[in-house]
Amino acid sequence: MAQKNVFITGSNRGIGLELTKHFLKKGDQVFALCRKPSSDLIRLRPTRIFEGVDVLNSNSIRELSSKLLDTKIDLLINNAGILLPDNLQSLDEENILTQFLVNALGPLKVVKALLPALKPNAKLVFLTSRMGSIADNSSGAYYGYRASKAALNAIAVSLSRDLSPKGISVGIFHPGMVATEMTGRQGISPEESVLGLAERIESLNLSNSGKFFHQNGEELPW
Repeated sequence: MAQKNVFITGSNRGIGLELTKHFLKKGDQVFALCRKPSSDLIRLRPTRIFEGVDVLNSNSIRELSSKLLDTKIDLLINNAGILLPDNLQSLDEENILTQFLVNALGPLKVVKALLPALKPNAKLVFLTSRMGSIADNSSGAYYGYRASKAALNAIAVSLSRDLSPKGISVGIFHPGMVATEMTGRQGISPEESVLGLAERIESLNLSNSGKFFHQNGEELPW
């Protein structure tokens, strides 16, 4: 299997770090994008680390495209995201806005900046959440996070339509409840999540582009 150029945002910890490890083991070239590299990321020795990439900072994203030189992208995984829990009593407008900027607008800005570097027939992946599903919401609360992930899902579907003429397929994947810092270490292991995500990425093509899948293969409702 041909070596691929894989770009991963939020690669310094959690699912992003595990994805970096997975694709390096596969023999791919992995370009790790993050605000600040962790010691764990540095130990993995990815092909290149792009630090200072902050999805809240439009300049850092614009500068990224100029650093690529002639590198072309086979797979871009938008993984960076934040969760700021809230409920009706603790609603905070700034926290809601921040989640929109990071979880929804951030990935769109990354795609726009790197679009010229995407190969024809490249794969574009968004790690979202089933908490962004309106039909699946049975417990309420998490206003900012749910709304930001619903917005990300809508953005990703639009991208799947706009990029299909270029042969670029778009995956919208829920990684499961994963035991990371974001979830208070509750849920499945990052390794288990990434094995499922890798299967979803492998099977991603234009025929299932723009659909919403759990890492276990289940198609999720909007």
